[in-house]
Amino acid sequence: MHNDDGFNGADGGGTDGQPEDRRPADLSRGGPSVPHAVIEGRYELLEPIGSGGMGEVWKAHDRRLRRFVAVKGLLDRRAMTPDTQKAAMQRARREAEALAKIEHQNVVTVHDQIETADQVWIVMKLLEGRSLADVLRRDGVLGVPRAAAVALGMAQGLRAVHEASVLHRDVKPGNVLVRDNGQVVLVDFGIATFEGADRVTRYGGVIGTPPYLAPELFAPATPGPTPASDLWALGVTLYEMVEGHLPFGGNEVWEVQANIQQSPDPVLRYAGPLGPVIQGLLATDPDRRLDAASAEEMLQEVLAGPGTPTAASSSEAVPSEEVPSGAVPSEAIPSGTAPSGTAPSGTAPSGASSASRERRGRFRGWKVAAAAACVVLLAGGGWIVSRGDSGGERDDASGQQAGGVAGGDAEQAWEQWQSTRKRLTIGAKEDQPGLSFYDKDTGVWSGFDIDIAYALAQKLGYGREQVDFYGVTTANRASKLKNGEVDLVIASYSMTPAREKRDGINFVGPYYKAGSSLLVRKNSAKYDLDEAVDVKRNQVEVCTARDSTYADKLQEDGYTTGKWQPDTYKECVERLLDKRSSVYAVASDDVLLAGYAQNDPAQLKLLPSGAGTEPYGVAMRKDDPLLKSKVCSGLQEILAGKEWSEMYMKDLSPLTGRKTAPSRPELRPCSDA
Repeated sequence: MHNDDGFNGADGGGTDGQPEDRRPADLSRGGPSVPHAVIEGRYELLEPIGSGGMGEVWKAHDRRLRRFVAVKGLLDRRAMTPDTQKAAMQRARREAEALAKIEHQNVVTVHDQIETADQVWIVMKLLEGRSLADVLRRDGVLGVPRAAAVALGMAQGLRAVHEASVLHRDVKPGNVLVRDNGQVVLVDFGIATFEGADRVTRYGGVIGTPPYLAPELFAPATPGPTPASDLWALGVTLYEMVEGHLPFGGNEVWEVQANIQQSPDPVLRYAGPLGPVIQGLLATDPDRRLDAASAEEMLQEVLAGPGTPTAASSSEAVPSEEVPSGAVPSEAIPSGTAPSGTAPSGTAPSGASSASRERRGRFRGWKVAAAAACVVLLAGGGWIVSRGDSGGERDDASGQQAGGVAGGDAEQAWEQWQSTRKRLTIGAKEDQPGLSFYDKDTGVWSGFDIDIAYALAQKLGYGREQVDFYGVTTANRASKLKNGEVDLVIASYSMTPAREKRDGINFVGPYYKAGSSLLVRKNSAKYDLDEAVDVKRNQVEVCTARDSTYADKLQEDGYTTGKWQPDTYKECVERLLDKRSSVYAVASDDVLLAGYAQNDPAQLKLLPSGAGTEPYGVAMRKDDPLLKSKVCSGLQEILAGKEWSEMYMKDLSPLTGRKTAPSRPELRPCSDA
């Protein structure tokens, strides 16, 4: 059983008002452990099984279901005062609810949430296994394939956590469980928080473990922890796995941060093809750092090399015996390659001065570096052979094309662009019935946005089998574009000049114009909400997606909104349906909300559309005028022919109730294409 610090994470603490047995010991004050106390008459605390970020985790017995579980509290009662207790309880309650919604094989399962007088408890699955810290103490270092498999599981878990708008804040080997079957599980969410929450400190210091804390957490105007700070900790952990020591020494925060400032690029001797991944995760600028999805993709590439155990799932074991204990130093990579993932000389785009291009340029050619490392490792008796990837690396050709179109043939330039992208990756939303929806059971994407995407891909020269859809949210779609994870975003993205400037993107469109509306509970026991004015007059809480056009507009128009908004409209609808929630309405586009209303007509009601329209556009990076030109001409063809009307009648007519398709939107001029 895992007995390292940080099992299944949360803060220790006591519970009041227990009618039977004894109140649990005051763990936060170091009081004696009192076994067999019972929480809510159900969970009997048996023994502490590990100390987490702010307390102890207990092995407990669930008397009702007759199973063993792990129990931990979410509140640091040492940091609470009577004035702050109410807010802290609300925050912990929201965190517990968010954690409970995460269902992923690489994240510990939360079974239950219990609230007592001064504590919020989470009840988690009790897992057998060893912490990664235990594994490293035993083995010293891990071979590249095994380290890559563990890191992949961590990245997949973090991606699920971040998509739920939760931040772990204490990613480290002690909080990673490695089970006997190879499954990797993130545990210890005791100091987790929401993305965008106020920066929370404990005793004047930043919460977390010093050697794993990202440098931006200590900047004077830091916004506090973000998904990027969790990814920094993943980079530190991956470095530690393959190099056998921490990249930045020091026991105190100031020591670690001083070492980061003095030597921001730690030496890589044994990382081999993992070098670019580590360097991408340890970028001191959080805006240039790899996110979970990017790290996941790179780790899968490392594991997919010939001679490397294929990681079809991160839960598959990667036995350490498959890797020799010795590894070939990264310095052995031939000088003609780029160990850091930098493009070979001569491939950098001319005039590539923007931050997004600079960020991509840093990791351009990382597959080449990985392949070269594989060759050297093979020559040195290592564990992997040369990739021989005939598809070529996914180089960012946008800068090359931007400089080459004017002086050469446009079609030839487009063929060169396509040669670097054998497949077209399009960001779309997964949870908008009628617009864009991903059926996890069948693996099929459907909806108006999806049909537009397929039709546009065909105009660009890609067949349906060459299109990959990538799930995005309102909050992360711009970053997915800027990071180069997707080529285009077609995700009910409202075209505004402010977004183009802020997000560093270009829009082509509109391909559809939606109205604005509100979704409410059909049978509310407290309010009669039949029109938008009723929602405003009753001052009920309205939910919308973070970073949507409605996020600021609602307050400007006099509506009541919550302090924290989720990443997706689906979560807004889930709150609306939860009768314990304070949310009574969801604000978004009428056609988007119509899909949710149609899925649950017994409980949801769509109010009449309001004034104004939301023009949906196809988004792409600003530094790729060639792609914009092709998208512009392709979308023009779609709007001019029968395709658009046919797609509308198939996907949107069932939602809008129209018997005929409306007039096609007029495409805005692509002035700089």
